[in-house]
Amino acid sequence: MTHWSGMAGYVAANWIVCLILALVFVYPIARILSRIGLSPLWAVLAVVPLLNLVGLWVLAFIGWPLQGSGKSSQTRA
Repeated sequence: MTHWSGMAGYVAANWIVCLILALVFVYPIARILSRIGLSPLWAVLAVVPLLNLVGLWVLAFIGWPLQGSGKSSQTRA
Protein backbone atom coordinates (compact mmCIF):
# COMPACT_ATOMS: atom_id res chain seq x y z
CA MET A 1 0.00 0.00 0.00
CA THR A 2 1.34 3.45 -0.89
CA HIS A 3 1.54 6.36 1.50
CA TRP A 4 -0.89 9.26 1.15
CA SER A 5 1.96 11.67 0.40
CA GLY A 6 2.41 9.96 -2.95
CA MET A 7 -0.70 11.86 -4.14
CA ALA A 8 0.73 15.28 -3.23
CA GLY A 9 1.68 16.04 -6.83
CA TYR A 10 -1.93 15.86 -7.95
CA VAL A 11 -3.17 18.62 -5.64
CA ALA A 12 -2.04 21.52 -7.83
CA ALA A 13 -3.39 19.91 -10.99
CA ASN A 14 -6.70 19.26 -9.27
CA TRP A 15 -7.09 22.91 -8.24
CA ILE A 16 -6.15 24.12 -11.71
CA VAL A 17 -8.77 21.89 -13.32
CA CYS A 18 -11.39 23.01 -10.78
CA LEU A 19 -10.58 26.66 -11.46
CA ILE A 20 -10.82 26.20 -15.22
CA LEU A 21 -14.15 24.41 -14.92
CA ALA A 22 -15.51 27.10 -12.62
CA LEU A 23 -14.50 29.82 -15.09
CA VAL A 24 -16.05 27.95 -17.99
CA PHE A 25 -19.24 27.65 -15.96
CA VAL A 26 -19.34 31.18 -14.50
CA TYR A 27 -18.44 33.26 -17.58
CA PRO A 28 -21.62 32.56 -19.61
CA ILE A 29 -23.75 33.10 -16.52
CA ALA A 30 -22.06 36.46 -15.92
CA ARG A 31 -22.76 37.47 -19.53
CA ILE A 32 -26.43 36.55 -19.21
CA LEU A 33 -26.76 38.45 -15.94
CA SER A 34 -25.16 41.56 -17.43
CA ARG A 35 -27.54 41.43 -20.39
CA ILE A 36 -30.59 41.44 -18.15
CA GLY A 37 -29.25 44.36 -16.15
CA LEU A 38 -27.82 42.61 -13.09
CA SER A 39 -24.28 42.63 -11.81
CA PRO A 40 -22.15 39.85 -13.30
CA LEU A 41 -20.68 39.26 -9.85
CA TRP A 42 -23.87 37.40 -8.93
CA ALA A 43 -22.55 34.58 -11.14
CA VAL A 44 -20.26 33.56 -8.29
CA LEU A 45 -23.36 32.10 -6.62
CA ALA A 46 -23.42 29.49 -9.37
CA VAL A 47 -20.47 27.63 -7.88
CA VAL A 48 -21.63 27.71 -4.25
CA PRO A 49 -23.80 24.70 -3.38
CA LEU A 50 -27.36 25.54 -2.34
CA LEU A 51 -26.79 29.25 -2.95
CA ASN A 52 -26.93 28.50 -6.68
CA LEU A 53 -30.48 27.22 -6.22
CA VAL A 54 -31.46 30.27 -4.19
CA GLY A 55 -29.98 32.53 -6.86
CA LEU A 56 -31.86 30.68 -9.59
CA TRP A 57 -35.18 31.07 -7.76
CA VAL A 58 -34.55 34.77 -7.12
CA LEU A 59 -33.68 35.25 -10.79
CA ALA A 60 -36.87 33.47 -11.82
CA PHE A 61 -39.13 35.78 -9.85
CA ILE A 62 -37.56 39.24 -10.09
CA GLY A 63 -38.74 41.77 -12.64
CA TRP A 64 -36.50 41.85 -15.70
CA PRO A 65 -36.00 45.06 -17.68
CA LEU A 66 -37.75 45.14 -21.01
CA GLN A 67 -35.41 44.68 -23.96
CA GLY A 68 -37.78 46.34 -26.41
CA SER A 69 -41.39 46.63 -27.37
CA GLY A 70 -41.17 43.80 -29.87
CA LYS A 71 -41.18 46.16 -32.83
CA SER A 72 -38.22 46.97 -35.01
CA SER A 73 -36.41 50.15 -34.05
CA GLN A 74 -36.18 51.17 -37.70
CA THR A 75 -39.38 52.29 -39.36
CA ARG A 76 -39.81 52.28 -43.09
CA ALA A 77 -41.22 55.33 -44.82
